[in-house]
Amino acid sequence: MIGLLILAQRDFGKGLLCSAEHVLGELPPGVEALPVDYELSQDRLGEIMAERLKGLDDGDGVLILADIYGASHTNTACRLLRKKRIELVSGVNLPMLIRVLNYRGLSLEELVAKALSGGPEGIVSAPATLDRTEISR
Repeated sequence: MIGLLILAQRDFGKGLLCSAEHVLGELPPGVEALPVDYELSQDRLGEIMAERLKGLDDGDGVLILADIYGASHTNTACRLLRKKRIELVSGVNLPMLIRVLNYRGLSLEELVAKALSGGPEGIVSAPATLDRTEISR
């Protein structure tokens, strides 16, 4: 099964995992959050990420879901990426995470596609014309 590392600011990743656990009833194994510690050098953060990635990879690869692309921590993660082994998708949100957790049996390439579609498809503007009685049921 593909390992999953959430790389995010402080408690954001842990909060996502708590929310996913609430939605799913439990978290599957092989899923971790790595909060960004700004006290660490980028080299040390890279070493910690490499250790976590190695521990999460049971042979099927690891997907990193990151909060924002281009930040120091995602730049560090990008140096660890390996095609079809370690991939990164940024812009993590709860719909993306739930989709990824439900499809971890896919190939890493297919799981990346699921993550990419789960992010924007989970962002919805509720129609203002919605019948308010439907909401109160």
